Amino acid sequence: MILITGATGTIGSDVIRQLAAEGVAVRAATRDPERGGFPAGVEVVRVHYRDPATFGPAMRGVEAAFLVGIPGPDGTGTDAELVTAAREAGVRRVVKLSAVGTGDPRLGVPGSWHVPGERAVRDSGLEWTILRPNTFASNTFSWIEPLRAGDPVPNLTGEGRQPVVDPRDVAAVAVAALRAPAHVGRTLTLTGPELLTGHEQAAVLAEIIGRPIEVTDIPEDDTRAFMTAAGLSPAFVEGAAVGQSFVRHGHNATITDDIAQALGRPPRAYATWAAGHRAAFAPVVAGGTAGPS
Repeated sequence: MILITGATGTIGSDVIRQLAAEGVAVRAATRDPERGGFPAGVEVVRVHYRDPATFGPAMRGVEAAFLVGIPGPDGTGTDAELVTAAREAGVRRVVKLSAVGTGDPRLGVPGSWHVPGERAVRDSGLEWTILRPNTFASNTFSWIEPLRAGDPVPNLTGEGRQPVVDPRDVAAVAVAALRAPAHVGRTLTLTGPELLTGHEQAAVLAEIIGRPIEVTDIPEDDTRAFMTAAGLSPAFVEGAAVGQSFVRHGHNATITDDIAQALGRPPRAYATWAAGHRAAFAPVVAGGTAGPS
């Protein structure tokens, strides 16, 4: 049995899908088990991050656990509490979802968000693997509403390039680390195969969907005001602004071969991800609804 926390998230949901497709016994931990939506045969258990008493029961009878804590300024030490529950329940292996740049002083406070969780995993006495994925290709979904409204998409990272990663590859590495000991004791930085600016991502997506995409550059001094106007919390805005500056100034322009080593194949390109999600970016047709492209 493998427990997946963050079961409805971008990575957790795909880890569940891949494990279930391979016939592995999976237990999905979610705050609202009644919502469903998991593949047939997946066991669903209630876990509420604000209620650590729910952690222990979810861990019982589990061989390996995928740990997704509460990222960002609202983190409450969830990872350490999950690790404690795993150890007490006899879980043998844990895989923690972290983030690229964790511990890098140039990232300031955002770079510290996953440090306690990583430390808890390393000090757990369990078999462990830490995954540090780069920015997800799926973050491009934030462009859907501007595109449907006929507005430019915002670029908050200037000419900074970064190796955008396909979330399916991150999930596949998590599955490999959960199922086999080959990656025990390793911290894997998961990147795509190429460095892209925001403008280059837009150009790739524009070619896929067959329509031009206008990009508006948000100056670095204006990023906080832009995100605040979008309704984001002050703590999140501050963290995101630091991360965007990190990318803008070239500090995230590093490609690794960790995905290739883990999966025995190259990571998917951003164009591959975009082609697979073309329908989500379908042009707006008369009447204001999205139609086929």
